[in-house]
Amino acid sequence: MDDPLFWHRLHFGFTITYHYLFPQLTMGLALLIVVLKAIGLRSDTQKWDDAARFWIRIFGLSFAMGVVTGVPMEFQFGTNWAAFSARTGGVIGQTLAMEGLFAFFLESSFLALLVWGERRLGRRGHFAAAVALLVGSWLSGFFIVATNAFMQHPVGHLIQPDGTFAVASLWTFLTNPWALAQYPHTMLGAVTTGAFAMAAVGAFWTLRAEHPEPARVSLQTGIVAGLVASILLAMPTGHVQGRLVATHQPVTLAAMEGRFESGPYAPLAMIGQPNVAERRLDNPILLPAVLSYIAYGDFSANVRGLAEYPESDWPDNIALLYYAFHVMVGLGTIFIAVMGLAALLLWRRRLAANRWLLWILAFAFPFPFIANTAGWLTAELGRQPWLVYGLIRTAEGSSPTVHGGSTLFTLLGFAGLYLVLGLLFVGLALREIVLGPRPLGAAGH
Repeated sequence: MDDPLFWHRLHFGFTITYHYLFPQLTMGLALLIVVLKAIGLRSDTQKWDDAARFWIRIFGLSFAMGVVTGVPMEFQFGTNWAAFSARTGGVIGQTLAMEGLFAFFLESSFLALLVWGERRLGRRGHFAAAVALLVGSWLSGFFIVATNAFMQHPVGHLIQPDGTFAVASLWTFLTNPWALAQYPHTMLGAVTTGAFAMAAVGAFWTLRAEHPEPARVSLQTGIVAGLVASILLAMPTGHVQGRLVATHQPVTLAAMEGRFESGPYAPLAMIGQPNVAERRLDNPILLPAVLSYIAYGDFSANVRGLAEYPESDWPDNIALLYYAFHVMVGLGTIFIAVMGLAALLLWRRRLAANRWLLWILAFAFPFPFIANTAGWLTAELGRQPWLVYGLIRTAEGSSPTVHGGSTLFTLLGFAGLYLVLGLLFVGLALREIVLGPRPLGAAGH
């Protein structure tokens, strides 16, 4: 209660983490739905359209939840972070407005056509609507990532005499190198989520011997897309992102790796426990010189430790940052292994007989959500103690007149409401999975 900033941060952290559970699924499914529709159109095979029709309904449920949970989050810029909004609104307002005016309306309009217009549009028109939905969904993702990239690596702006920010070059702002690296990494994370969800439902139907054709289509599409996306997440997109952190946020890199002392031939910590009080990493398992190569392309490169920086510039929760980063990387490695094995068995036509792997696929779908959440935690905890890196500290951005007790009260209200909404979403999604794909005309098309 005595620290309003803590409650403002917790409130926004809760709402944005919960909200992003849904856009990552819709952005991933948007691409996979286009793939299903394209193959169905080219092969003139109904099973692909049946599977696409089912996943469009899941997309619609998730999209609705994303809208409901996203609107209150936008208001928090004014209620919880008024000082930040007042100073930077001239910059971040550009991309947030573009996301709402262009991408969101494009996405929602064509979603309606996809859900209810299949018979009127015909197969080619329905495919075109799916492509438009993909464009809207991924444009929305770009504008949000560009906003976050400015906070991580501010470019294309100027600071006016009154301390407020304005856009100096919209092109420079939109083509921020951080955004160009962060965007493909983020979208591949979303595709991984969508692919694991698709493979999980396909595995579930296969285990129950239900909807054999859509089950086979969902399994094939989910496994292939999941393997490709998981590999690309690690290399090159994850590697490029890591190089940017090393170049522009070296103190963040040191905290992510629990590295307190500087030196060449820096090892990569596979596991360990950061001991901030004694400035060391306890019980580490290290890969010699690997961190130096990953960060700078040279095994002998010096990687600076936290001791080189004033503690006031350290991320303020080093332990959570360290564990979030390692959870993300660890799960990403597991994703490659699971989808690689599933793809091998699929290629050898032995997947349907391996019930143990089908059970793994059926229950693996929550882990991409966890990995994406850990990835965003890494990005946002690593940026601390800055709201706009190097320019505005987090303590300077909150609303000074909003009491911590008021923020806690609304946080509890949001938590209760989101619990109800979450249960409703799970219930509706499970109902759709049990009902399975429906023929054209049976679901209001």
